[in-house]
Amino acid sequence: MALFLSEADVKQLLTMDLALEAVEAAHRAHGTGRAIDIPRQRTRVPTASLHILQGALLDEGVMGYKAYTVSKEGARFLVHLFDATSGRLLAMIEADYLGMMRTGATGGLAAKLLAREDATTVGLFGAGWQAQSQVEALCRVRQIKRVKVYSRDPEKRRAATADFARRFGQKFGFEAIPAESAEEAACDSDIVVAITSSATPVFDGAWLDDGCHVNAAGSNALIRREIDETTVRRAGVICVDSRATALAESGDLLSALEKGRLHAGQLVELGEVVAGVRPGRTAADKITLFESQGMAIQDLALANRLLRLARERRLGRELALGII
Repeated sequence: MALFLSEADVKQLLTMDLALEAVEAAHRAHGTGRAIDIPRQRTRVPTASLHILQGALLDEGVMGYKAYTVSKEGARFLVHLFDATSGRLLAMIEADYLGMMRTGATGGLAAKLLAREDATTVGLFGAGWQAQSQVEALCRVRQIKRVKVYSRDPEKRRAATADFARRFGQKFGFEAIPAESAEEAACDSDIVVAITSSATPVFDGAWLDDGCHVNAAGSNALIRREIDETTVRRAGVICVDSRATALAESGDLLSALEKGRLHAGQLVELGEVVAGVRPGRTAADKITLFESQGMAIQDLALANRLLRLARERRLGRELALGII
């Protein structure tokens, strides 16, 4: 029978180390042609929208999809995992926390591959729930000493700074401070992270130091744009999780693509870097940019590992589905 895992089950099982391993495995499979990933499809009605990401991991023997809805009531996420040989349903997993952790882990993987080895200072744009996993993942791959938190809302900025200090500061040994301006957050930062829902760029690319790495994780629709053309122009490497998805929905890259200042062939996929097919950072003074839109295979790799752990620890609830 299929196993149902609730948000509470997922939180018991999921760690950032597991998320980092799963995401790296998914991108390695993608970079070597052992994964299938279909760009996000969307259905919109006046009151809500449905978003579906689907794919398969050939060597793990699974396929599936994540479906999520967005309405005035909020967002709801659910992963369906199937056996790729029999087509049998293996698991249904509530995936809000799962998605947050895999998004952070993907940013962590990008920083592992693209940020300078001596990167210690992070400028963080965004003070929401998603920002938590971004910070934790970076601390897993680099010796972070300082996190500068910026939000246009001063109250959110202060609250998020205190939360990061409480959750991760002592554990990883970094100082969390509120940045009083966007420029303060971007300047003198080895890694800059944007995880917002902004429709306009959140910082000026001229503020970035040479050698900085940028993770842009919030622009997964054409109406969103966190990164300006200056950042794109200055980047020596522009890395994406999926070229097809980035070309379809990366608001950050659309302007440069439309003007012919950027071409699809210049986009390096994260899986290509993991697999050694294409290089990542090649010089200490290069600015590197990672554009994260999200991929089904990231969710599926993590869901498959959670399913195995849940079986071992006897968590979840059996469903009378997928029997035939």
